[in-house]
Amino acid sequence: MDTTRRNFIKKVTVAGIGSAGVVLSGNAESPSIKDVPEAQKKKPASKDDGKLRFGFIGTGTRCREHITNVLNIPGNKIVSICDIRQQPLDSTLKYISQFNVEAPKVYTGSDYAFESMLSNEKLDCVIIASPWEWHTTMAVASLKAGVGYVGVEISAANSLEECWDLVNVSESTGGKLNILENVCYRRDCMAALNMVRQGIFGELLHCECGYEHDLRDIKFNDGKTYYYKKGGELRMGPEAFAEAQWRTQHSIRRNGDVYPTHGLGPVAHCLDINCGNRFLSLSAMATQSRGLHKFIVDNGGEHHPLANVNFNLGDIVTSMIKCANGQTVIVTHDTNSPRPYSLGFRIQGVNGLWMNDGDHVYVEGQSKPHRWDSSDEWFKKYDHHLWQDLEAKARDAGHGGMDFIMMYDFVEAIRNRTDVPMNCYDAAAWSAVSALSEMSIARGGALVDFPDFTRGQWIHRTQKFAL
Repeated sequence: MDTTRRNFIKKVTVAGIGSAGVVLSGNAESPSIKDVPEAQKKKPASKDDGKLRFGFIGTGTRCREHITNVLNIPGNKIVSICDIRQQPLDSTLKYISQFNVEAPKVYTGSDYAFESMLSNEKLDCVIIASPWEWHTTMAVASLKAGVGYVGVEISAANSLEECWDLVNVSESTGGKLNILENVCYRRDCMAALNMVRQGIFGELLHCECGYEHDLRDIKFNDGKTYYYKKGGELRMGPEAFAEAQWRTQHSIRRNGDVYPTHGLGPVAHCLDINCGNRFLSLSAMATQSRGLHKFIVDNGGEHHPLANVNFNLGDIVTSMIKCANGQTVIVTHDTNSPRPYSLGFRIQGVNGLWMNDGDHVYVEGQSKPHRWDSSDEWFKKYDHHLWQDLEAKARDAGHGGMDFIMMYDFVEAIRNRTDVPMNCYDAAAWSAVSALSEMSIARGGALVDFPDFTRGQWIHRTQKFAL
């Protein structure tokens, strides 16, 4: 094992990580905050044409989805893009050309080419869609360079140290960090949030959520086909395609909920986490690791070279969280098993609940006793105003439209120079589940304390998301 890889493994062993569909990948160990030079002063963005200036770090599939939404919102332009690999840069430049806009400046050539972009460009916003282990480094560098708004893909941080880095640098620079958790804008999640805020379920007692998604084909993708569907080569690491270049490594080295925010973000909004409530403690357990090895043997045979790889990530990781206001939350991670996609939402109060598997709603006094209602009628009645206002524009956007709604909400904050919808405290609290679950599992499921990233301000802070 080379020194660079050993340093990377050491850094993420007690961490938790998340992003999707990107190919910018670094080999060097990420620097700490003190290693990133302080900007002498914040660089005001150029307003020569009145448009908000965006820079992108990481130019894979997820980046292009964000580019679509940024350019479909009037008043924005993309001035720079950065990646260490030429193929995704070329694909992104070709993609941007379809919008009949000026081509952005390209930064490449090294793992830290993004620092040159931050030094040379005047940007209103940087969007980070790189592999998981680079999110905090790039977000911190952007904030310290004087960028006023930074959007970072999930998970935002890999360790508790990185969670604190995001909070500390956001506070010290005054820059606004926004975690790009698109599921918070899913239509059913926003309708359920409306129902919570209007008291339909009464005082909340318990929530469940997770990320249950068969990613076995993604973790061994050769770039030609999904192996188990059409045949191909089982690949991981540098010779693989997209996320298989780096994501599978986390399944080898780590055992915890490495991707918690898709489920936890919407639940945290319902529970007013960091705004009158907070996560207090966590206990986690993991099953044995079987799914990835079985997938290799089933599709490549017992003598395939990857059949000798030892995967550390338990196939199903279950974390239980206790909240300051008394509620409990169960978070499940399962990406190594054959199963349909589910985020497993359950929002339950003293008067009723919503469960998204089966789309069930039950409200005492309004539903027939002991019988589920379909969520359709309830969610039509409590449809969030963002979806009512933006449905036509969001219709063709990624992930059923929620990507556009998320970007629109973020851009509105940038344009109005207000706080972001999902800030550094949200990014830290949601991402911390990865590191904490690893710690708990390593200690046999022991209860671990949840840091208060607001330093006591959660008691007085008020909810601002999607009001």
